[in-house]
Amino acid sequence: MITFLVCLALLVTAYFTYGRYLERLVGIDPAARTPCSRLYDGVDYVPLPRWRIFLIQLLNIAGLGPIFGAVLGAAYGPVAFLWITFGGIFMGAAHDFIAGVISLRHDGASLPETAGVYLGGGMKIVMRLFSAGLMILVGAVFLSQPASLVAARLDVPSLEGIAFGGFSWLLLIVLGVILVYYIAATLLPVDKIIGRIYPVFGFALLFMAVGILVVLLFGGEYTIPEFTSFENCIADAKAFPIVPMLFTTIACGAISGFHATQSPLMARCMRNERESRSVFYGAMISESIIALVWAAIAMAFWGDVAGLNGAIAEYGGQAAVMIDVIANKTLGPALAVFVIFGVVACAITSGDTAFRSARLIVADFMGVEQRTLRKRIYICIPLFALGLLIIFGLPFQTMWSYFAWMNQTLAAVTLWMIVAYLRHRGRAVWVGLIPALVMTYVCASYIFVSPLMLGMQNRTAAYLLGGGVTLAVLVAMIFKLKDNDAKGIS
Repeated sequence: MITFLVCLALLVTAYFTYGRYLERLVGIDPAARTPCSRLYDGVDYVPLPRWRIFLIQLLNIAGLGPIFGAVLGAAYGPVAFLWITFGGIFMGAAHDFIAGVISLRHDGASLPETAGVYLGGGMKIVMRLFSAGLMILVGAVFLSQPASLVAARLDVPSLEGIAFGGFSWLLLIVLGVILVYYIAATLLPVDKIIGRIYPVFGFALLFMAVGILVVLLFGGEYTIPEFTSFENCIADAKAFPIVPMLFTTIACGAISGFHATQSPLMARCMRNERESRSVFYGAMISESIIALVWAAIAMAFWGDVAGLNGAIAEYGGQAAVMIDVIANKTLGPALAVFVIFGVVACAITSGDTAFRSARLIVADFMGVEQRTLRKRIYICIPLFALGLLIIFGLPFQTMWSYFAWMNQTLAAVTLWMIVAYLRHRGRAVWVGLIPALVMTYVCASYIFVSPLMLGMQNRTAAYLLGGGVTLAVLVAMIFKLKDNDAKGIS
């Protein structure tokens, strides 16, 4: 319990300390005009109240990550608490905050466009393809999973027993309903659906975390393990070492590149730069707290970390089923319904904004204005078609594995963009540099270590190769920063 409480206190304190430091670092200007006041279009550039933007941002970035990822990542043991806490404070929240401010100061531009400004035209092209691909993948993952959860919860035998291409008719019906919602949320102005219903879903997400937190603190039935060493407690520690596997298993809740693709949506709705800390840094800290709570209950609910690993094996790694079990036992069947509702809402609200982000990314690099509904539809048709191809063509585990690595790779690139931005403004670059080096090493070593990729048996060689890639990236960035200095990048 002590480790958990200390980590919780550090996360809350960081918002008022390190968050304020970052505000001074980037030079927040309350007098600066924001994109929604200069570029209002009634579709994407629409001013919204700060509290509403905060809840939308929290829902956009949360998805299933701080719940599913935290439950599965807790299998590594109490070391997960440290990654969530320090990763969230110094990496994830800083990443989200500065990337959001950069977008805010570049007319709410999408991530590939801002990355192109500070990392060059070649990186802009790569990021356009990479980011759009990741958004479609995220949209597909967060379309299929809530559909599966709802279908399983309804459990209608007459429909469930009829299969079409491996998919039950019930699942296809639910999938279709969610898809219709996704299309509407992607096409309609941001204040029509997202701005109205997201705050409700946001409260559902917070309700889940608060409910579980109350059970942990005052229930008297569960004991949260303490951090005593960096021991890897996962069932197959040899195949899944803490570095880099924990760093990709728990992404949302610590650091996630997906967040930097969502920040431009809210950067186009903010009325003042002063809102940046609460919207970007605050939402990420909130997500870290949610992840911390779910990691704690996952370890405590089954007695200890060994019990959690046993449960993961028993339920085949289906985090949704495990969460349903936890909710029913800790909160009771009535409140458990709200938990499942919140889980489904988290997935849906990240899936629809993933497709919306993909639309904006494509519109930005193609130079297609988005006031006209017809032009928004032209862009969205191929995006949703590709998403459906992924759902029906790839198993969930494969989708999630690709997403995990692409997500953290995107975070590493975003951190290098932050380094270039801070260097240009003559600010302390260590804020971005240290996290950039860590995440570059994580993503590089993952290629050589993960059994889902190369899975090298010689771990020493795998880690050395990861270090070599990281060093090469650092050298390339040094030359790029010098080139930026010579060109006077703005």
